[in-house]
Amino acid sequence: MCSFVVQAGRCNSTYHASQWRCYIKHVRKGIKVVGFPFDGRTKKIAIEFIRTSFLILCCHFGNVFAGDLSQTIEIVRPSVVAVGTILHTRAPPANFLGTGFAVGDGLHIITNAHVVPQNLNTEKKESLAIFIGRGTSAKARPATIVAVDVEHDLALLKISGEPLPALVIGDSDTAKEGEAVAFTGFPIGMVLGLYPVTHQAIISAITPIVIPALSTKQLDIKIIKRLRTPYLVFQLDGTAYPGNSGSPLFDPKTGKVIGILNMVFVKDTKENVLAHPSGISYAIPSNYIHAIMKQ
Repeated sequence: MCSFVVQAGRCNSTYHASQWRCYIKHVRKGIKVVGFPFDGRTKKIAIEFIRTSFLILCCHFGNVFAGDLSQTIEIVRPSVVAVGTILHTRAPPANFLGTGFAVGDGLHIITNAHVVPQNLNTEKKESLAIFIGRGTSAKARPATIVAVDVEHDLALLKISGEPLPALVIGDSDTAKEGEAVAFTGFPIGMVLGLYPVTHQAIISAITPIVIPALSTKQLDIKIIKRLRTPYLVFQLDGTAYPGNSGSPLFDPKTGKVIGILNMVFVKDTKENVLAHPSGISYAIPSNYIHAIMKQ
């Protein structure tokens, strides 16, 4: 049984379709097949060999990328918590409001400011809390507000007890449009228990938080305030829900946080001119998290 070697010239990478087409081009021009005369049958075999090899490589590296995300989820998930309130005379006692995640020393939680209730029923001893664990065995831990950044809709909470695994906050200035990202949170709350859900997306645009109104009828106080101090946010092509507010937006390979999901504050600003708001998701860049953690 004869073996043969395909010499396809200089192609930079065998992992892209453009390079595969480069190989085929060389084959069609006439490549050297050791051990065979270069006839039509050999040419067909060579092309089929290259095509099959390319598909195998694509499948292999696709699985590698999927493996990266599954491993990253295992690291990220223990840091993600539900945020809400506890009132023992209420049925059920827990009231879910959004998502958060552990940062710094593991005793601090980042979430959206709009997730944190402005008023608690102190007479009945309602308290702010985070919920950790998985499934129906979730446990509540008391939380207190350390700092609030109203402009960027961020809140920093403090918890007591054993520290949680903290996520690493990356540099959002390095994020680029088209980059793959993922986010983990509780899109439908704790109706069926505490089950964090992970979604994949790409950064489809890096865009101003507010779009100038076409007329004064579209302006209100909050829009005017944000027009005075505009900043950029991440627009995502992934689907998120109100319960995802406060979810970490992270690099699927490293787990570094580059943003925090925001399903109310940003949408109210960017889509105020739309009669029917879109299903687009947004995230506040992580560099604002760095700022509030320094307070």
